[in-house]
Amino acid sequence: MGVLSQLEQWSSRHNPRWLVVVRAGLGLCLFIKGIQFIRNSIYLDNVFAGSLPQLAWMAEVLPYIHLLGGALIIAGLFTRFWCALHIPVLLGAIFMVNIKQGFFSGGTDLPFSIILLLLLIFFLIEGSGRLSLDNAFRKQQLHFT
Repeated sequence: MGVLSQLEQWSSRHNPRWLVVVRAGLGLCLFIKGIQFIRNSIYLDNVFAGSLPQLAWMAEVLPYIHLLGGALIIAGLFTRFWCALHIPVLLGAIFMVNIKQGFFSGGTDLPFSIILLLLLIFFLIEGSGRLSLDNAFRKQQLHFT
């Protein structure tokens, strides 16, 4: 049995229903951050131009990754994929943006970014849970076969 199928079986047995609220909160935070990036795109352009000019194209893509990924994490659709996609983004936010501003500076998002990163890692392992579109589609597919 593969590692992914073992992880899926363990996750289905040990996933309490209240984690849906935490997963939805994580998705909502990412979705709201995407809206903030769209509203203040100049900030994102300055961050990438100042630290990594070769990744300046990410300033255009990143808000939509947050919007789409946040919405799908809320719904519980492709949760592990979107968590895996967001982990490098949050690592970049922590190590390239927030640490340069300093942990104790007034406008830093470092604690928020660390919490989001830990939740992304948790849901990468845990999956979307019982109350999700992934689970609903999986059950529907089993009924058709």
